Amino acid sequence: MENTVESLQREQLAELLGSLTPTEGFSPSLLEEVRFIRANKSTSRTPIVYDPSIIIVGQGRKRIFLGDQTYTYDPYNYLVLSVPLPFECETTATPEKPLLAVSIKVDPGALSELLMEMDDDGNVSGTVCGVYSTALTDELASAAIRLLECLKSPIESRILGPQIVREITFRVLRGEQGGALRAVASRHSRFGHIARALRRVHQEYHKELDVETLAREANMSVSTFHHNFKAVTSTSPLQYLKSIRLHKARLMMVQDGLNASTVAQRVGYLSASQFSRDYKRFFSNSPAKESREMRSVLKP
Repeated sequence: MENTVESLQREQLAELLGSLTPTEGFSPSLLEEVRFIRANKSTSRTPIVYDPSIIIVGQGRKRIFLGDQTYTYDPYNYLVLSVPLPFECETTATPEKPLLAVSIKVDPGALSELLMEMDDDGNVSGTVCGVYSTALTDELASAAIRLLECLKSPIESRILGPQIVREITFRVLRGEQGGALRAVASRHSRFGHIARALRRVHQEYHKELDVETLAREANMSVSTFHHNFKAVTSTSPLQYLKSIRLHKARLMMVQDGLNASTVAQRVGYLSASQFSRDYKRFFSNSPAKESREMRSVLKP
């Protein structure tokens, strides 16, 4: 049974996020590494990609579907993505009780500094996945509330905000499933090598990338690289690259108003017709129709 302190913390989180997050979708905060999330209605499983982040929910619920695994994050469980991952996401929300959450960027450099101060080498035994959800502790909820309180004020955000973000990262590192974050910062772990390969894919998705080159740079054989890549992302390297290209293309069409043929070339496709086929298979919609619908949803 939930105690009074936990109940009050959840009420505070929801109230603060409601006041700080007036618009639907992702919105910026006074700190670059912190964003707010709001959804006013439920959505069925939809392909999406998230950057490495810690997501704490004040109200509503989301579910991630990755391979044969399901991860729930709500006022009782927070989500951690230690690497950029494409997956399917389902939202539970209503206009009266919208989904309200805060997303905190995971910075590998900050992780390394914290681990050095903790005298932790970042080594993790066993297989580590790139995403997990786990119970929200009182200490982490308290830090999230203090972060949201300081984000009301420019001067408090500038002076206090970075320290509270650091505290939240520290508490996640020390948490029950903090191994995925520790592994990201390790230069020698297989997970760390895969994480760097994923970052390269995100930066150079428009270039010609092949599994052999990525495996060689990770100092692995192709078969070992493929096995470890799938353990972290639940997909193959080529499928991952394709999904990132399609998500980037979607953003370009919606945000920049580019047509399918232009976008196809920009994200690394040699054939516009192949791009359109892959896009429709992935998003269950043609590029043109999808961009029209997304723009209509994003209109104020």
